[in-house]
Amino acid sequence: MMSADESRLTRTFAYARAHGVKLAAELAFNFVLPFAIYSAASGRFGAAPALMAASAPPILWSVATFIRERKIDAISMLVLTGIALSLIAFTGGAGVKFLQLRENLVGGLVGLVFLASAAIGRPLIYQLAKAGSRRRGPEAAAAVEALGGHAGFRRATAVATLVWGFGLSAVCALNCTLVFVVSIKQFMLIGGLISYTALGLLTAWTYWYLPRAMRQAGAGRAGG
Repeated sequence: MMSADESRLTRTFAYARAHGVKLAAELAFNFVLPFAIYSAASGRFGAAPALMAASAPPILWSVATFIRERKIDAISMLVLTGIALSLIAFTGGAGVKFLQLRENLVGGLVGLVFLASAAIGRPLIYQLAKAGSRRRGPEAAAAVEALGGHAGFRRATAVATLVWGFGLSAVCALNCTLVFVVSIKQFMLIGGLISYTALGLLTAWTYWYLPRAMRQAGAGRAGG
């Protein structure tokens, strides 16, 4: 009989096979194409206009995702918010460094929101888990709602919220430092890799940690 960890690993591989093309396209539009556009345009038009032109593929990807799925995912929201800040900054004559910092500053702000929610006793991961369970149906919503009063599960969501908060804040601090240390082209390669790797690791850890915490909380309720 397959263990819970083996079953989760199997589902992860199945998800990767089913969504591999989409994930590749997302990386292309949010990472590869912006770098290629900046490389081609910076020499002719300058760094700031080239950075703005490089924002076109992420915008197109986010719009296409919204039209197709009627939703904007977390990465697209960060990208769009960063681009909106860039447009405001660009029209106001902001420098290239601020344009580079755009998405990282948004990510850092989101990290602070995670930390603040944990500090006031309303961990954002718990609120997101409740919202996500409602989309999966009434049974999933009832399961999460039932666990909401369990101290162990609430503690687990607080831990997860803190991990995301500190993780996003650390990525922001690292990328903001790199902006002033490496060239623009180097940052577009390194910064994107750091951000995607961090988001991937945080997501994978959360999918491992929270179901485990839910099972333990459910067992505690049954035993009690």
